[in-house]
This record gives sequence, structure tokens and C-alpha cells, in this order.
Amino acid sequence: MTTSSRTPIVPASGMGFYVHVPFCKTKCPYCDFNTYQGIENLIDPFLPALTSEIECWGETLAHPAVKSVFFGGGTPSYLPPGYIEKILASIQESFQVAADAEITTEANPGDLDAAACASILSQGVNRLSIGVQSLDNNLLNLLGRRHQASEAIEAFQTARQAGFDNVNLDLMYGLPNQSMEQWQQTLDQLVGLAPEHISLYALTIEEGTPMHRWAEEGKIPEPDSDLAADMYQYARESLATAGYHHYEISNWSLPDRACDHNLVYWQNGPYLGVGPGAHSHLGDYRFWTVLSPRDYNTKASAWAESIVQPINELLESALKEVPTLGGWEHISVETACSETMFLGLRLLDGLDLSKASTLTGIDLAKKFQAPIQECIELGLLEQDGNCLKLTKPSYLIANQAFTRFLE
Repeated sequence: MTTSSRTPIVPASGMGFYVHVPFCKTKCPYCDFNTYQGIENLIDPFLPALTSEIECWGETLAHPAVKSVFFGGGTPSYLPPGYIEKILASIQESFQVAADAEITTEANPGDLDAAACASILSQGVNRLSIGVQSLDNNLLNLLGRRHQASEAIEAFQTARQAGFDNVNLDLMYGLPNQSMEQWQQTLDQLVGLAPEHISLYALTIEEGTPMHRWAEEGKIPEPDSDLAADMYQYARESLATAGYHHYEISNWSLPDRACDHNLVYWQNGPYLGVGPGAHSHLGDYRFWTVLSPRDYNTKASAWAESIVQPINELLESALKEVPTLGGWEHISVETACSETMFLGLRLLDGLDLSKASTLTGIDLAKKFQAPIQECIELGLLEQDGNCLKLTKPSYLIANQAFTRFLE
């Protein structure tokens, strides 16, 4: 395998930085993320392990620029007070974090009392993403959420009172036994709160989860795709009326409040992930850390005791020496082109083929001339000059377009 220098490891514009927190008080029955409940004994050793990994990556990458930080999980708000501040301090000491960087943490509504919100804000977080999921208590119980609808609303109001002026609210639709009336009531209540950002996700019952087993045993009905499509359409119309811009298939924002960190992913930009199971994309490589929090704590601590050498272009040689990695792969030019197309087309304002071609070093309009034309003829895509985008009727069947760019 040869090392390519097609893409700089981290461009001058910076990268996204993701911190994975694997701890949950309770794990939801639909969740297949790398998260765990009942391992609180690993939280204390997690902090020095995580800051060690952060510091070692800072040395390895020669302290590059960071333009966004995102704490995900798991439940970052479940961490003890002060942990986020210490993690952010480690990132700021090891990397060049932009003064105006968007710093987001996910939070469970039940964790957000006045003291917690004030603490999170004082620790340097400037954007909060609250996992509401539903404002119907019966559906919240089905989803295994540890909050009630009133607590979700109260959490948002408490965050506002604490001083958060950039808040995202997550909702799920297409849930077992969820009616259109329930969905409309939840969404209308959500719009009434006027958050800066709203993310809506259709439930996918993942194999290996308790909810998948319940569906197989007939305890819950399989998702109704037609009803889910109607719910999505209602959301599009309702949120447009309320002044939200539908900028990505599952995301809406008020003007200038799109999520900077997630835009890094959709624009196929560079990002570094730390913590158990976190994924990264730097230069021509994709890599990920070990899944086990226990193994991670041990290996990250061991890395801190080794000599870390800064690198320039030879990222592959460095990856072989990183003890926290669970695996890595080289991204071919073909894969980079395909991913730039289907990730960029998730952004509903469209993909600028000229800019995307500059990013990949390949004329994408020429390379994908046949699938682009086919998608236009099928009504999946439309093109205006260099701008290629999904047609509105294709939002729910976007994969029919995306798969045509896979090689």
C-alpha cells in the first residue's frame, strides 16, 4: 500500500473535532451506537485517558487548526461537573481552536436543570443539542427515554434562561403506534419553542437492538413507511411556514444557524474523532478507535507514555503507531469522488460541482456525466450551471440517486 499526498492532512481552514462519550445512565432500546450503561466505574479513568489521546494527537498532527468541536455519545451531559471544561482545555492546549468555533454538546433533557445548564455554558459550550425525540409520554416510554414531555420543554426553557442562544432539538418520527395527530402536536409544540435548529430522524429499527427483537416477536408493529413519508411532508410544510430553512435532508435551521460541525461531514471535510469507537477522516485516510471503553482507557494511557513524533505527509506510517486505533483504511480517489458526490447532495441547496472538483482534483461533472444525466431524466436531480441538487420529490428516496455515484 502506498501513501498518497492527494489531500493535506489538515488544511489551513481547519478540521472538525469530535469527542465520543460512551456513557449512558440507561441505553435506549432503539440505539445501536457504541454506548453503555452500568459502567460508571470507568468514568473517572476515562478523563485522563481522553485528555492523553487528545494531547498525543495534537503532537502527532503538529497542533493544527480546529473550527468546530462536538461532544456526542452516549450522553455527554451525564459526565460529572467540570469534565467538559477539562476536555475542552486539553483540546485548546493541543490544537489551534478558532475563537469563533462552534462548540456543541448533546444533552438529555433530564440532565438539564438550572445548575447544569449554567455549568455547561460556563465550561465553554456555545451550542446545545437536546434529545427530545417526542413530546408524547407514551412514545417516550416506548423509546426508553428517561424524561417526560414536560421535562423536555422545561429543559429547553432552562437552557434559554441560562444564556444558550443556539439550541438544536432532536425529534424522531415513524415510531411504532405513532399517529399523524401525535406527530403534528409534537412538531407544533416544538416550533412554538423557536429553537435555532431542528433535526428530524425517521426511526430505523437496527438489527441487534431490543426494539428489533420486539418487532420480530410482534410486540410492536414494523414502521409504516407511507405514514412516515406523510409525517416528513407535514414537517417540511410546517417548518417552512415557521421560517426554518431546510438545508439538509434531516435538518432545518433559522437563518445562519446551520450546524457548522455537521457541515464538515456533508462537505466531506477533515475531522478527528477521539474516544471509544470515534471515527476520523484526515487526508486520504479513514480510521477509528477501539470500541471497548475499558480497552480504550488502557491504550490511551499507554500512548501518553510513548514518544510522539510530529508528521507532515506520511499519515499512514503514524497510524501504524497509534495504540488506540481499532482500524484504518486508505481512501482511494474513486471513493473520495463518490463520497464527495453523495454527501454533498444531502445539502439541499445543492452541490457546487466546480468547488467539489477542486476538492477532489477530478472533474466530477465529466467523471459522473452518465449517472448525473440518468438522475436528471428520472427526476431525482436537477442542475443549474455548476449547481446539482436533489429535486424536492426525491428527498425521501435520495438513496436512489446516491447509489448511482458508488463505484
